[in-house]
Amino acid sequence: MNALVSLLTELSDSCVRAFRHTCTLAAVKILSALVAVALSLSTVMENTQKLHGVERRKTSGRQGSPRLDRMKKKIAELQEKRLEIESIMDTIFKGVFLKRYRDVLPEIRSMCTEELCLWMKLYSTAFLTDSYLKYIGWMMHDKIPEVRLKCVLGLQGLYGDPLLLTKLDLFTSRFKDRLISMTLDRDNEVALQAMKLLILISKSCEEVLEEGDYQQLYRFVFSSQRPLAALAGELLYSRLLNAPAPGSEGQEGAGEGEARGQDVHTGRTLVRLRALLSFYMQSELHKHVVYLVDGLWDCAGDLLKDWPTLTHILLQEAPPQCTGLTEAEQAVVVEVLVASVRQAAEGPSLVGRSGGKKVSNAKERKTQSDDCAKLTQQFLSALPKLLSKFAGRWDAIASLMKIPQFFVPEGLTAENTQAASEELIREMGAVVDHPSGPPAVLEAVSRAYLRLCGGDTAWHPAARPARDALVQRWKDRLISQLGVGLKEDTFCADIDQTGEMLSTLRKLRAFYNCHDLSQWDLFELLSPLLSVGCLQGGVPSEVILEVLQCLFHAMLWNLHTSGRTLSSRDKAVAQRQQLSAFCETSYRCLSHADVAVKEQAFLGVCDVLAAHSYQLNVWEPASCGPLLYTPGPRLQRALQAFLLEQVLVGPDSDAHSRVCLASEGERQEDRQKRRTLLAAYCKLLVHGVLEMSNASVVFTHYTKYYNDFGDIIKETLYRTRQTDKIGSARTLLLCLQELYVRLKQEQRCGGGGPTGVQTFTSIKELARRFALTFGDPAKFRESVTMIHRSGIEFVFSGFVQAPDAACPPYLTYLTILSEFSSKLLKPDKKTLFCFLQRQTADHVVHSREDCWQPLVYYRASLLATAAAGGEGEDVASYVSCDRRPHPPSRSPNVNKQQGQVSPVDSRSNRASVSSSLPEDRSEAGPSPVATETQRTAATVMEELHHVMGKETGDELVEVDL
Repeated sequence: MNALVSLLTELSDSCVRAFRHTCTLAAVKILSALVAVALSLSTVMENTQKLHGVERRKTSGRQGSPRLDRMKKKIAELQEKRLEIESIMDTIFKGVFLKRYRDVLPEIRSMCTEELCLWMKLYSTAFLTDSYLKYIGWMMHDKIPEVRLKCVLGLQGLYGDPLLLTKLDLFTSRFKDRLISMTLDRDNEVALQAMKLLILISKSCEEVLEEGDYQQLYRFVFSSQRPLAALAGELLYSRLLNAPAPGSEGQEGAGEGEARGQDVHTGRTLVRLRALLSFYMQSELHKHVVYLVDGLWDCAGDLLKDWPTLTHILLQEAPPQCTGLTEAEQAVVVEVLVASVRQAAEGPSLVGRSGGKKVSNAKERKTQSDDCAKLTQQFLSALPKLLSKFAGRWDAIASLMKIPQFFVPEGLTAENTQAASEELIREMGAVVDHPSGPPAVLEAVSRAYLRLCGGDTAWHPAARPARDALVQRWKDRLISQLGVGLKEDTFCADIDQTGEMLSTLRKLRAFYNCHDLSQWDLFELLSPLLSVGCLQGGVPSEVILEVLQCLFHAMLWNLHTSGRTLSSRDKAVAQRQQLSAFCETSYRCLSHADVAVKEQAFLGVCDVLAAHSYQLNVWEPASCGPLLYTPGPRLQRALQAFLLEQVLVGPDSDAHSRVCLASEGERQEDRQKRRTLLAAYCKLLVHGVLEMSNASVVFTHYTKYYNDFGDIIKETLYRTRQTDKIGSARTLLLCLQELYVRLKQEQRCGGGGPTGVQTFTSIKELARRFALTFGDPAKFRESVTMIHRSGIEFVFSGFVQAPDAACPPYLTYLTILSEFSSKLLKPDKKTLFCFLQRQTADHVVHSREDCWQPLVYYRASLLATAAAGGEGEDVASYVSCDRRPHPPSRSPNVNKQQGQVSPVDSRSNRASVSSSLPEDRSEAGPSPVATETQRTAATVMEELHHVMGKETGDELVEVDL
């Protein structure tokens, strides 16, 4: 054993990872086996000592006993063996563990930590001491989550054994803060297990955690991880909400039997509810009660789903000798009530919280169905009373009006449903018809009516006529208000009349969002008001904003129902005229002074045009003629102008100077609003409503606003490429050329050109980003080739091939174009290189002037792959096709003698083909006529794109075979 331990100790210290890991594993496993042997020896020794004590008491009067002597000898042997085993264990621990528990490999550290926790639990007499526990405390600070997790899991086993708690007092007091801080670990599993460990400590050692520690742990009920929030909710429930209610039995003081039991239950629920309200209102950590309810749902479901008691607490009046709930507390109770209803109907699916179960089993679905039936039965009769009590408190009413959205028609009795539904609809009508109802309440009531009016339910016969009566009343009211405030194409309403009109418009807009109100012809009623506001002025911006939204919803509903309503060509033409009128009105609103009006007009016209495009795809091609509508150039330019003025602007822009001084929350809100506007415009590009060239205004800002809009622009680029690869590539090329031309114009003006021009480096970076979006070169072969060919034509457009010709003004654009060379296939590189040679003069090929360096750089990017692939002959022969009517005055041989080897002549190992030029054109003269073999060979070389000779005017270049 000693030899084996020595071998493992030496090899565990090896520099070879495999030796170190294997030998460390073998050593700690041997130590674990020795722990089991020592534990069995201790058990045998304890039993032997007990027998020895019994035997000694039996033979207390005798001088000696052979049996006692044998037992003493056995005990001594067992002690000697245990000491020997503990000595070997100590050797392994000091020789292997003390070196390897801080090994560079996290697997070795994790293994040592796990085995140490096992030794402490199995053989606590030897290992569960502070001298060994300190290693666990140190390893809790390890940077690898797996090691920290092993520490926490091992401590859970130790704290779960009540017999070991007395030996953990010093460790707990020393590392308590670290355990609490591990609940904030970046690894979710470590944080979850740390919370479980702290809950275990709170149950086994009640005095260890102080009140401040508990308050810190309670707040994890708002965590974004649902398992962690559920554990914090369990701790919160056991410490605060599940405590006995002292004196709750005598709070009411009267009644017997069932009534007294109900009063006692209400009192206990009120005490627990007050504790929950106190925690939520004092923490001030989160404004959304739904996360608190979700965290408490698994452990406090009996309290949260006790809707009759919660409703009774809200409706009852506090007796004179008791203090009732304050208005703030009642508002929180209402939110808790609504959140529990949503949780019971929809389950634990919250935005921003992850880690919950995605698939529910049959039992959970059955429970959810039963809860929906119970809440429908309860609130169908209780909700009218709650609405009546909280009349005028709009926050509470807005929350309560969300409850009808979760009603289900199953399990209702017909005799009570009709009366209760009529009372509920009457209260809802009183709420929505209030002149000062805020938009949130109107929206909630509208959605509640949508639920009650839909389907074949028991409350449908009462809900739909009530809704129709409300809309008709609002329309009649609006007609009278427009008759007073709108005279002879002039808006002349006073402040009070404008307020009444605005209130009516808000109600119509809220209901138009959820209900199809096309039968009331609100589009024709409101269009004149918007025309007056845009042309004549005088209409308040709030009124224009509401009218715009009403017309927007009217157009969406008309497009949505066009499959049923458009039964003839005349109706289709009428709808097209209505769409044209809406777009014309929105175009006028885009030049309004108020930014909110312009934003709504922009969003409205973009969404309507996108919906119109979708309807064209759904309809039969033969029926789409009358419906087809294309936005005119004026509207397209106006949309682009708005995008550049309000969305694609920097923080130093005047349009957003107010945002720079605002808080972080307002800046985030403004950024989200701009993202919405940009996404609306990009939808028009994706659906083909706007021409592909209009995307250049977006793509040019890809790198400049990559952090804010990079994902939207990138997705737009991919979607448009799926529709038209070549058109999308032309748009990218157009973006780069526009930016480059603007940069050259600014340079010619000496920096006095338009502001906001991107630098050459930023344009090159934009080209690199564009090139990265092309994935497989074979898939986008035509697109990339077109970008290069069009770019070369753009550079050499109007270039005169003469010896004294100046370089093209846009030659540096080739440096930008070279970013796409990596996406070319080898044959395409050769073809493009030949095309480039035909655009340039022969003297340019060997020019070393600085002005021609972009061309040299671009040529090198085209030749890179071919040269790397070992095709030197092909490259050399292909380059030799660079023959122009004005050849240079120096020959390649001269270049070689002078040490100036061009890429053309750098291939010296051409086996069978060589090309040369005369040293001077005046001395060369016409060469002899080539033989038929030579002409045939030249023809074959041309077909293979390895052209060795070419006719230039009336002479023929010599080709030596």
